[in-house]
Amino acid sequence: MSEDPNRRVLARDCEAVLIPGGETVTLPKEATVVISQVLGGSYTVMTPHGLARIGGENADALGEEQPEPETTASGHDDHHGPPDGDALWDQLKNVYDPEIPVNIVDLGLVYSCDVTEVEPEFHRVDVKMTLTAPGCGMGPAIAADAKAKVLSVPGVKDAEVEIVWDPPWNQEMITEEGKMKLGLI
Repeated sequence: MSEDPNRRVLARDCEAVLIPGGETVTLPKEATVVISQVLGGSYTVMTPHGLARIGGENADALGEEQPEPETTASGHDDHHGPPDGDALWDQLKNVYDPEIPVNIVDLGLVYSCDVTEVEPEFHRVDVKMTLTAPGCGMGPAIAADAKAKVLSVPGVKDAEVEIVWDPPWNQEMITEEGKMKLGLI
């Protein structure tokens, strides 16, 4: 029998977020994990604790190439004008619920993405999003990932991601592309 190519032995201690509870744990060096999903720059892995999400900054612990660091807002001092709306939505499409192989935009979880000029050349982005279930402990981690992605867009100097429950999410909010990926159509 061949060895599972997704099975990895951690090269060093690394932080992970348990799914669905959202608790942060440190996985020890030499722990064995199995990668089940790689999307949006993070890894969903099976651990001795159950499912967990390991951020791209810890890719080296899995023996993977570390992704290029995201450009932060502070790297956009030469950008003039408001951030590009399409670029904001494209970045949000790089955010995934670690249990679902569809991004948060195509899942219909992002309700709004508003840009406000706070001062000349100082733009703030406010995102309102929801989760597929109110009890999902991954909400803060998903919101933090969305905020980091939004802050990487030129022209964004500040961002806030708020989780809201009105209107309640339902499967009809999933885009056609999302439904196709999930096998719903």
